[in-house]
Amino acid sequence: MEALNIRYTFLYLTFVFAIIYLLQTLISHKLILGRQPITLKQNPHLPLRFSSDGIFKILQVADMHFGNGVVTRCRDVLPSEFDRCSDLNTTRFLRRLIDEERPDFVAFTGDNIFGTSAADAAESLFEVFGPVMESRLPWAAILGNHDQESTMTREELMTLISLMDYSVSQINPAEDPSSPANARMVVDIDGFGNYNLRVNGAPGSHLANSSILSLYFLDSGDRATVNGRRTYGWIKESQLRWLRGVSQGFEGQKRDSNQSADLILPPAEIPALAFFHIPVPEVRQLYFKEIVGQFQEAVACSAVNSGVLQTFVSMGDVKAVFMGHDHTNDFCGNLDGIWFCYGGGCGYHGYGKAGWPRRARIILAELGKGERAWTGVKRIRTWKRLDDEKMSKIDEQVLWDLNSSI
Repeated sequence: MEALNIRYTFLYLTFVFAIIYLLQTLISHKLILGRQPITLKQNPHLPLRFSSDGIFKILQVADMHFGNGVVTRCRDVLPSEFDRCSDLNTTRFLRRLIDEERPDFVAFTGDNIFGTSAADAAESLFEVFGPVMESRLPWAAILGNHDQESTMTREELMTLISLMDYSVSQINPAEDPSSPANARMVVDIDGFGNYNLRVNGAPGSHLANSSILSLYFLDSGDRATVNGRRTYGWIKESQLRWLRGVSQGFEGQKRDSNQSADLILPPAEIPALAFFHIPVPEVRQLYFKEIVGQFQEAVACSAVNSGVLQTFVSMGDVKAVFMGHDHTNDFCGNLDGIWFCYGGGCGYHGYGKAGWPRRARIILAELGKGERAWTGVKRIRTWKRLDDEKMSKIDEQVLWDLNSSI
């Protein structure tokens, strides 16, 4: 009997070791995280800079409102389009824009996903930003009022966006050891997605290693309750305080630079562009002023006026602001010397207007030409592209010209 027990024990152990061997050799590489290939974030070539042709072209993409891909139906399209229209039409339009315009940079200005329609926020984000990541273009995004309505908080969304391939987005301002004042101001800043990107001059020029254009990104929030009344979010004082510090610190850095004086642009000649989602209350005044584009719906802004326009005017460097939120407004209008421009709705799952093509805005910054090389930014222009057969180009205009602003 003892010999029989030993035999069974031996067979049992042999069986166990055989199972362990099979697990080790056949499927362990699928179970052990350390054996998986590690994929690092693909980073764009930095710093951002003007091309050797003296231009820096930005594609603004507003209100993608991406849901769940092919199963997500379009809104406000013609009856003949409805049965074959989905989120994939939005993706196709973004690819067409990139192919047509060949931008240097893409700026997504919020409501990138339609939270209530997105079953998995992360999956929808990868879908919506897929075309720009495939293009290997540097890009940045901010949040709108619908992005966080799915499975991720605003902080989680911006964290993921900042880690995606070729993204230069930031969760919030990074501490800058060379500017202690700015480093202190990042503490207790409201929102997620407040950051500044700087664009250098053209390669081979005397400004190749100097920042000559600033891009300000701000989180305008989602919704809030003020005095018992539901309203949209707004840009808070902590954000404006940070922004004033960035602008003033940049000027101070230019003045304190070790470069020779002839290689430094005066602060007044270093323009800035601002990007956020929800328009400021003053945009409503443009209904009574001359505009370029169409004013087709009421401005859906916050009941709170936090002084964004006054801050921009006092800073002096912001020449134009680019917003989203109101999909069927696509106009530009001037308030106190600053242009406020809508991107126009880009996404097919967001509301629109049947027969009125989805659209996106192009922003082109152009350098001046010196006797021997490119100089600083001379002009900023804009136009829109429509998602029609010809990718029609409309409403081209000059937003800022250095010569006319002196």
